[in-house]
Formats: sequence, structure tokens, C-alpha cells
Amino acid sequence: MPLSFIALAASLAVQDTPPPRTPADPVMEAPDSAWQEISPEDLVVMDVDGKRVVIQLAPAFAPSHVANVRTFARSGYWDGATVYRVVDNWVTQWGVGGNPAYEEEDKPLPEGAIEAPPADYSRPLSKTDITPLGSSDSFSAMAGFENGWPVAVHVDGSVSPTYCYGYVGVARGADPDTGSGSELFAIIGTPARRLDRNYALVGRVIDGMENLSALPRGTDRMGVYAEGQRQVPIGRVTVMADLPEGERTRYRMMPEGSPSFAEYVYLTRHNVHYGRGTSGADICSVRVPVGKIED
Repeated sequence: MPLSFIALAASLAVQDTPPPRTPADPVMEAPDSAWQEISPEDLVVMDVDGKRVVIQLAPAFAPSHVANVRTFARSGYWDGATVYRVVDNWVTQWGVGGNPAYEEEDKPLPEGAIEAPPADYSRPLSKTDITPLGSSDSFSAMAGFENGWPVAVHVDGSVSPTYCYGYVGVARGADPDTGSGSELFAIIGTPARRLDRNYALVGRVIDGMENLSALPRGTDRMGVYAEGQRQVPIGRVTVMADLPEGERTRYRMMPEGSPSFAEYVYLTRHNVHYGRGTSGADICSVRVPVGKIED
């Protein structure tokens, strides 16, 4: 057969082959049944220098700390708070700790807040229902998902949430201090998995992450803003459920359990649409789909 006919046949075969599916395909095609609306009680809205940041809380993992966060938001405790520490490829940290008015003594906690919550860093495997990721995890015996959150299963039988990009933790002093939740940080760089089971994880940023990650880096020790650097003001902080209807935004996430989620995880792990696929993925690379609910 002449070469021209072989080339034509190959060309037609390529044209007839559909392009590989991407991880975005099952997410965009997912039926409503694959999605779960996030309760407005589990959403904290934070004004960062006039720009909105929305944090989804994780009460199943750190119930005492999350209860404190809600109390701080509802009491106006964070009035006068600032973003006062930004470390490149590490964290953005905020709270009243950067306010000079409280340098000499700690700001009193609001009524109902617990000063020293228990170490809500992990839970027993017997109290969880894990869907495995299907790839190995360098920091645990197995990684997977539980109710829409990435988790790690450890050899001692404990399960902890994983510190991925955008996830929010509680700043604290030396162990056994667990921190009250009055000072929080968000991961703005590569996953900070060494924090797993060492710092309470209270949630993740699901909207406005750029308003935390793109801030100027601190130039003083440990990334704290140096004298003369502008500390970024925190405006109103509230629970979404407490906002008037006209100010609320509805969000949804895709938890594990549906065929859409299973295909999304598979395609994200293997990435055949790149041309040269991968054999697996780390848990923080498989971000749980979250988005706004458009009215």
C-alpha cells in the first residue's frame, strides 16, 4: 500500500479517537445527587482588607476548636485583628496577636470560648468511614477521603485531616498548648503535612484564597511583618448563617461515594489527558471539588 494511503488511514484513525477525559469532565457533568450543599453554619466569612475570604469549617475533626472559631466570629472578638505574618511557601497568619494594643496582655476570650481545648488532632479509625485514594502516601499508612475531606490513616489506628494548600489551622505555643483558635493560619505553599496530628485543623479556604496567598511577605523573624510594614486589617468576621439573605453565598462540595467523584479521583491520579500519564497522586493533589451554587 502506498505510503500516502497509510498516512491518510492513520490520520483518520486519530480523528475518530475521542480526546482523553480530563478531571474537569466528571465534575462538570456530575448530577445534583453527587453534590452536597455546605451548611451556612459551617462557613466563616472574613473581610481581609476589604476583600472576602470564605472558610469551610471542619467540625468533625476539631469540634472544640471549631466551636471556639464560631464563638470568636459571633462575638466580634476579631475586631481589630490583622494579618501579621506571611511566610513565602508556608503560611499566612492572622488574629489579635499583631495588634499593639494587646502586646502587654492577651485579649480576654469571649464568653463561651474554651481557653485550652483538647488536642483534636485525630480520631480513631473505628469512628470513620474512609474511601481510599488508591495511591501511596509518604506521611501515613493510607490516604483517602471522609465526607469530602482528605485524611490520612496512620499505623497506630488514628485518622487525621491533611494539611494541604489553603487549609486552616490553629496557631499555638509549645506542646501541650493546643491554641484556642483565636490565632489562625492558612497554608499558602506546598502541603504542610508535617503539621498533621500536631496542630488542630479547623477548615479550608474555599473562596478568596488569593486574598491570603498574594499578600506581601513579612520581613522580620519567622515572617512576621517588620516595623514599618503595613499589617493587613481584618474587617468583619462572621458566620455565613448570621448574614442577611442578600449577603449570603451558597456553596456545595462533592463528597466521595458517587461515580462522578470516583472518576474524578481516577482521572486526577492518572492524568492521561497530558499525553504521558502518571501512576498516582498525593492526597493534596486531588482537591475535593467545591463551588458556588448559582441562583
